Amino acid sequence: MANKQLLENISSVYKRISHAAMRAGRNPEDIKLITVTKTVSIELIREAIDAGLRVFGESRVQEAKDKITELRSQITDSNIEWHLIGHLQKNKAKMAVELFDLIHSVDSIELAEAINKHAEKMNKIQKIIIQVKLSFETTKYGILKDNLISLLLHVSSMKNLSVKGLMTIPPFFDDPEMARPYFRELRTLRDETSAKGFKLPELSMGMTNDFEIAIEEGATMVRIGTAIFGERRN
Repeated sequence: MANKQLLENISSVYKRISHAAMRAGRNPEDIKLITVTKTVSIELIREAIDAGLRVFGESRVQEAKDKITELRSQITDSNIEWHLIGHLQKNKAKMAVELFDLIHSVDSIELAEAINKHAEKMNKIQKIIIQVKLSFETTKYGILKDNLISLLLHVSSMKNLSVKGLMTIPPFFDDPEMARPYFRELRTLRDETSAKGFKLPELSMGMTNDFEIAIEEGATMVRIGTAIFGERRN
């Protein structure tokens, strides 16, 4: 992709974020763009960094390892963040703690314990987000909402974890308006758990197809790849 096209795409995404925020009476600066770099080359990620992007999301730990290691050796900007937005298996927890500033996909006590154990060994407070499953799709991960409080209680006793919020992935709809009830449900769930004493400022929800609806419903983090880099190569 030509650099000019990348810049135009980024500008377009920021405009859409701003307009969606303003429609909801929100400050656009309260929404963090997570640029999804799954299957995106290191060269193109470098261009994105040159264009001013600083927060990147990867779905697979192994694929992310080579990119993050190489880019960290070349670029010393301390503002660059790497987020894990895909499903995490317990056997990859150690590598995830080594690589990522924020893990969006914690969905069980066992996974939280594994992350906490490795974070303790590395003397790191690992920031995490709890992934909640609000659809009936068997392909989706996440803790069921009825089990959320139990998970939060367990995690609150783990000294090397810091829970920042909730994440969900609704089913894909051709009409993004159909995703609105899922985003609204996550926000309501966050508000209910906050009322019980859990501080959960972040709502990670919304992707290229539906992020404007997510912002209208309270998203603080949107995960966007296709609208910036074009369709995935694989």
